[in-house]
Amino acid sequence: MFHDIDIPRDSRREDSTLLSEEPFIHEGARIVKSRIGSWTEIGRNTTIVESTIGDYTYDDGDVSISYSEIGQYCSIANRVRINPGNHPRDRVTQHHMTYRRVKFGLDTRDDEEFFAWRRAHPCTIGHDVWIGHAAVILPGVRIGTGAVVGAAAVVTKDVEPYQVVAGVPARPLRSRFSDTVIDRILRSRWWEWTRPQLEEHWRDLCSLPTFMEKYAP
Repeated sequence: MFHDIDIPRDSRREDSTLLSEEPFIHEGARIVKSRIGSWTEIGRNTTIVESTIGDYTYDDGDVSISYSEIGQYCSIANRVRINPGNHPRDRVTQHHMTYRRVKFGLDTRDDEEFFAWRRAHPCTIGHDVWIGHAAVILPGVRIGTGAVVGAAAVVTKDVEPYQVVAGVPARPLRSRFSDTVIDRILRSRWWEWTRPQLEEHWRDLCSLPTFMEKYAP
């Protein structure tokens, strides 16, 4: 279940230790024209612009997400940037006054074509992805389900499911599981479990052998 949310920067929410179907949004978060799933937690001073955040996903604060689709059960560490802004290198000046024209009193409209390019190059993050502290995911990158992005990595290319990447630019280090196991987990599609299914079977997610036997034969 998604919730259409538009929250100004000065909103305030009480801290809580319990999540619910209603997204929990911490103090200072700014959410613009985005869809936020249930059992989610949006950290302090996070900015989300025109993006979708799947159920059970959380971020640890000071995160920036623009024009992106984030799957379910994702873990996003502090200071991550997903689809950061670009500057026009083909113009005489790269300064943002050439596209944020209204702010500088240069025009009555901003350069919509420039922003349309960013919308046309969204980031797509699969399910159960862990993105480490201060990582940057560049425009248009797709990260597969179950992948791990190391702290401070700069991801410029697509990441395969259950692959671990790190570095600048990010490079594959290894896969979390064998190709056979990865295929079986992907086919199980456990992240689509209903809430009653999750409450009944979540312990099985803690044991790979048990999970494989029960849900990914």
